[in-house]
Amino acid sequence: MTVRTPAMNRTAPLHGAGPADPHRPAPVAWERARVLAHAAPQPLAARRVPLSRAAGLTLAAEIRSCVALPAFDTAAMDGYAVAGPGPWQLRGQVRAGTVWKGTLAPREAVEISTGAQLPVGASAVLPVELAVRDGATVSGTVSSTGTHIRRAGEDAPAGSPLAPTGTRIGPALIGLAATCGYDTLSVRPRPRVRILVTGEELTHSGASGAGRVRDALGPLLPILVAELGGEACAVRHLPDRPTGLLATAMQPPDDDGDAEVVVVTGSTSVGVTDQLRQLLRARSAQWIIDTVACRPGHPQLLAGIGAGRWLVGLPGNPFAALVAAYTLLAPLLAGLSGQRLPELPLAPVTGDARPAPGLTRVVPVAWEGGAARVVGGHRAAFLRGAALGDALAALPPGWVDGTPVPLILTR
Repeated sequence: MTVRTPAMNRTAPLHGAGPADPHRPAPVAWERARVLAHAAPQPLAARRVPLSRAAGLTLAAEIRSCVALPAFDTAAMDGYAVAGPGPWQLRGQVRAGTVWKGTLAPREAVEISTGAQLPVGASAVLPVELAVRDGATVSGTVSSTGTHIRRAGEDAPAGSPLAPTGTRIGPALIGLAATCGYDTLSVRPRPRVRILVTGEELTHSGASGAGRVRDALGPLLPILVAELGGEACAVRHLPDRPTGLLATAMQPPDDDGDAEVVVVTGSTSVGVTDQLRQLLRARSAQWIIDTVACRPGHPQLLAGIGAGRWLVGLPGNPFAALVAAYTLLAPLLAGLSGQRLPELPLAPVTGDARPAPGLTRVVPVAWEGGAARVVGGHRAAFLRGAALGDALAALPPGWVDGTPVPLILTR
């Protein structure tokens, strides 16, 4: 659920955002950034896939019931299909997958299994545990007409809509589609994401050491991309020198099918080694978002870099990058997948967190009863709080302990 804050219309540059550039948009509020990122792309072209390959994709066309569900009157219990009041004379039996072709007259019954088609003339099903059988005679009490019968079409009349376009496909939806008679589904494919991790100081194995920092984003981002519905098609690590490596790496290689999204970590600020903004200016990129009024993660950006291609810039600090990924990358992938922008649930948040004047403070929280409590260990470069938390809470300016705020659920 969108919650408006005083920062919603913030346009003043943030400290460290660099000199004004007429081709770059002004910093935007955190909630507005999500909306802009989601609205920027057109959904990817639809394709048909078999049910076995549809999990995790997004419906590009609604699912409708091809026939009434259930397709015929069905026994909901093992027992006896009876006609009128008892006692009843047994005429035969019917099992699931077969049809009893006769017609029951009053005081007649057939033995029936759960899921079997109800014989013509049956008015109720007497459960086996409530029946008394004596040879070919059955007696018992049926509470009312229609007891333990699932009527044709009571779940869904023929042609009724069951799942709308934009629904993410999970196991239950695949089962529903199969029930409705579908063998294939029209879907949006997973957006492909190429990840470029920049930084002269990064090491990619072992522990951090003198002047060297273990890379957290190279291992983190492909998993996050998959959870967000995308496909990480490549991860490449780039030092800051020599200048020009990032420019070359941003070009679509021949072997990734021209990924729709390029994610660059680091290089999003205005330091002497940060090249990304200069590259985007040189290429006349379509700026969508340049810096977001939030802490951490404000030096994040989104730009169009060609027909149907997008670049998301994330800060180099791990927790700041995680916040930025949920702010911009998650809505962008949802838009490419044809999904709706998720409404964020609200919950009271308690704990030690300092509001940031004019900014949204994003902190990790864990469930504690009906509220969420701030988890410590959430400096921009430290992921302990995010690793232990259940969600990220967006604390608006002026937040007061215990006030409900939007949550991004992370598990």
